[in-house]
Amino acid sequence: QVWLVESGGDLVQAGGSLRLTCAAPRAITSTFNPYDMGWYRQTPGKERELVARITRGGTAIYSDSVKGRFTISRNNARKRMYLQMNSLKPEDTGVYSCQQLRPDSIIPFGSPGQGTQVTVSS
Repeated sequence: QVWLVESGGDLVQAGGSLRLTCAAPRAITSTFNPYDMGWYRQTPGKERELVARITRGGTAIYSDSVKGRFTISRNNARKRMYLQMNSLKPEDTGVYSCQQLRPDSIIPFGSPGQGTQVTVSS
């Protein structure tokens, strides 16, 4: 389990872009690299949604709601993961958090970060 810190959330207009970062500042590579990673979105009144995940090998998988607009990536050497968000819509508004996932699965592992707020105005 590693300590995860998200950053990059902001208030933007619809159609705009943001880049979120998930950092594991105290992790060593053996506790970061072997795991898949996921970005979650939490909106009031809705279930937490896994919007994108990336395998330990770098394969990206997206939910239908963000496919074609978001790009997930990771830098294992820097122990970071990113979410490039383009063509943002008001329905993308929420708290975005990152979490490790068990390899080749969507099963969360460890604790998520505290999250970063993304607000998209119409």
